[in-house]
Amino acid sequence: MIAPTVAHLSFLRDDGQPLDYIPGQFIQVHFTYADGAPARRSYSLATQHDHALGAGEAVEIAVSYVAGGAATALFEGMELGGSVDASGPYGRFCLMPADANQRYLLIGTGTGITPYRAMLPQLGQLIAGRGVEVVLLQGARTPEELLYGDEFRAFADAHPGFRYLPCLSRALPQAGSPLAHADVRHGYVQDALAEFAPNAEGDIAYLCGNPNMVDACFEALKECGLPIPQIRREKYVSNK
Repeated sequence: MIAPTVAHLSFLRDDGQPLDYIPGQFIQVHFTYADGAPARRSYSLATQHDHALGAGEAVEIAVSYVAGGAATALFEGMELGGSVDASGPYGRFCLMPADANQRYLLIGTGTGITPYRAMLPQLGQLIAGRGVEVVLLQGARTPEELLYGDEFRAFADAHPGFRYLPCLSRALPQAGSPLAHADVRHGYVQDALAEFAPNAEGDIAYLCGNPNMVDACFEALKECGLPIPQIRREKYVSNK
């Protein structure tokens, strides 16, 4: 459990092969409801690779536990070594090779932060290779709900071109906590956007997570003059 209601799960393909993917893509888990009807749920890959893929590579996802949820029941009832059926990877919520921007604004809430964890090795290469700046705004209610927050903070400490700002709507970290940092903000991610003066000349934004947050940030970025092609979106909806 990486948060009170979120589990980090790791799988291996049963044929022993790696899952070749682009950071930002997702897989679909297939299962059946109690009445036998087919169901599927989509999960962004949290896996990080900065090397050539090899056999036995983990396939990592973050799963939100939804009360009464069919997928929650599936994962809760799974023993270590259990298996699921899945397909993919799918999706285009990825860093594009043709991008020539000066800065990425990455904004996520809940498990919508997962794609950015997978992108960290790629972002490190872009920071070192062409001096890209990266701002990651992560929204949560409390410090305990900051998924992978310790990893993002460590990455920011190691990469001066990467800035990590947790935006907490209810409770701030206690003094002395590793997450008690000058870059912590009180409020919502959309409220913190203006601080970075989004600019159509140099910015590309990624929005992932709660649909209301995605819509609010999308409108705020458009008001700042960012063209729609420079605002890339993926909405997460909790299903039972």
